[in-house]
Amino acid sequence: MSLLDRIKYPADLRALKKKELPAVVDAVRERHIDVVSEKGGHFGASLGVAELTVALHYVFDTPEDQIVWDTGHQAYIHKILTGRNEALPTIRTKEGLAPFCRRDESEYDAFGAGHAATSISAAWGMAVGRDLTDQDFDVVAVIGDGAMGCGLAYEALNNAGHTGRDFVVVLNDNDMSIAPAVGAMNKYLTGMITNPAYNKVREVVKEVLHRTPGGVGDVMEEVAGRMEESFKHLITPGLIFEELGFKYVGPVDGHDVLKLVDTFRRVRKMKGTVLVHALTQKGKGFSRAEDDPWWGHAPGTFDKVTGEVSKKKPGLPRYQKVFGKGLIELADADPKVVAITAAMPDGTSTDMFHEAHPDRYFDVGIAEGHGVTFAAGMATQGVKPIVAIYSTFLQRAYDNIVHDVALQELNVVFGMDRAGIAGEDGPTHHGVLDIPYMLSIPGMTVTAPKDGAEMLALLRLATQAADGPWSVRWPRAAVPYEVPHLDQIAPIEPHTWEVLRNGGDAVLLATGTMVLEAVAAAEKLDAEGIRCTVVNCRFLKPYDRTVFEEMVRSHPLVVTLEEGQVSNGFGAFMSREIDDLDMANRPRVAALGVPDAFVQHGSRGELMAEIGLDLDGITAAIRSRVQRAAELETA
Repeated sequence: MSLLDRIKYPADLRALKKKELPAVVDAVRERHIDVVSEKGGHFGASLGVAELTVALHYVFDTPEDQIVWDTGHQAYIHKILTGRNEALPTIRTKEGLAPFCRRDESEYDAFGAGHAATSISAAWGMAVGRDLTDQDFDVVAVIGDGAMGCGLAYEALNNAGHTGRDFVVVLNDNDMSIAPAVGAMNKYLTGMITNPAYNKVREVVKEVLHRTPGGVGDVMEEVAGRMEESFKHLITPGLIFEELGFKYVGPVDGHDVLKLVDTFRRVRKMKGTVLVHALTQKGKGFSRAEDDPWWGHAPGTFDKVTGEVSKKKPGLPRYQKVFGKGLIELADADPKVVAITAAMPDGTSTDMFHEAHPDRYFDVGIAEGHGVTFAAGMATQGVKPIVAIYSTFLQRAYDNIVHDVALQELNVVFGMDRAGIAGEDGPTHHGVLDIPYMLSIPGMTVTAPKDGAEMLALLRLATQAADGPWSVRWPRAAVPYEVPHLDQIAPIEPHTWEVLRNGGDAVLLATGTMVLEAVAAAEKLDAEGIRCTVVNCRFLKPYDRTVFEEMVRSHPLVVTLEEGQVSNGFGAFMSREIDDLDMANRPRVAALGVPDAFVQHGSRGELMAEIGLDLDGITAAIRSRVQRAAELETA
């Protein structure tokens, strides 16, 4: 029987002798490598917290004690130790384990985690709720992997500090998020821990204590302790946390499981708010991930011996790569174009822009709200910022978009990657709300391209003709056709739609990824004698009023298609506009889109089929609605 066979839940772990824990760390790390190398998923972050995870579950009485993980990137080994080891190979697959922590998956997942920097706020709420309801358990928030660059973490620390309430924060300081961490806080933490003056003082204090005998030693110990405390407040990373009201412990070696156990045992006895600063290495235990943490974040499948990533079938590039290349071409032609991202240079392909135009590239870290207002400030000076952020992450900056950009009519372009169904990362990463939330903002130009070339044409138009904010969305998918250099892409007239085919039974008002699917569905329905007009509604707002009225007045059925939440989306918007028309005979209207529910995780293809937005689902939906409209007309 292997060691992991003996550990199904943390209670089994706590039954082991302390000296067995290093072997447990090795076992869980190896299990994590085995599964992710074959199945893909997030890799380096969990490797870096193997010792922390084992030590926390060994010392704290989980699940009664609550451990709140910040993002699920760090929680794969947590899942191994909490009853989900056998199911780990199903992670990120349809109906398998969720990619992040989920309360409905396990009682050990104290709080859902998909977006960064939520752990301290959530855990603090649990601690307050515990005390208000006269309960008795420990609450621990684990934050790190770059999340300390997010303002939400400091709002929570500020709120919790100086209260005297029992509460523990563990800072997993690995100097990384997905890309290398940026900003003053990262420099502060890194610089202070490596400050030679501080380390020299620590060594002198230790030496004096070891050499001083007897009662004099007691006095010297007190004096030396005060000396160290004084220097600590001057130059250590604990200064900012202690000023916020936390008792600072550290920095401690995050890869010495036995010392971590001793530390957490002492911390568990302490009263009040405590912060434990653990130094870790992202990707620890796998050489390639240690050497290149960026690669190790989520490398896909790979050879667990060599680290060589599995070769992908040749094919067309993803939208993000086309965007990265086109962004450089835009900037080559226009010196006012700059790029901003929020800790996702590789995911948005702005890393390519960084290489080409480093002086015009800005990574603000996990601080989406700041990134948007930062862009607004640039726009006041005639700069043309393109803010490249995942659709789901841009939700965190909604107020900044409204008040700092739109209200002031500033020319900021929002490039929203992963718009629509994002696939295996699930509901925390699906970008299905941006159509409703962008449509609701006065003055916002909302666009959705049908292919890669149109995406670049819209971005170019946004930098040339914008008189306020613009948004352009694209999916986590490959482009349908090769995309030429930007100079070879024809310009688009602002606020125009494109009629792609004609038919008298229904008009399909399609947006973005749904345009080519609508064309394919119309071609299939032709064989059944159902004739559909297809319109590429690339401008959702302001829209092409001329084409809109022509289509609506000449068809008995209007079907809208969008890869976004159907509630308050493009279909709802078009229905309202149709209601406002002065018409004797109004067409029937049907809206196809993402249902009013959280779509779970799985491959993009599986999920699109599940919600009826693949070719078969769209074809069936249009057929049934055309038939229903015909029946009602003859009734």
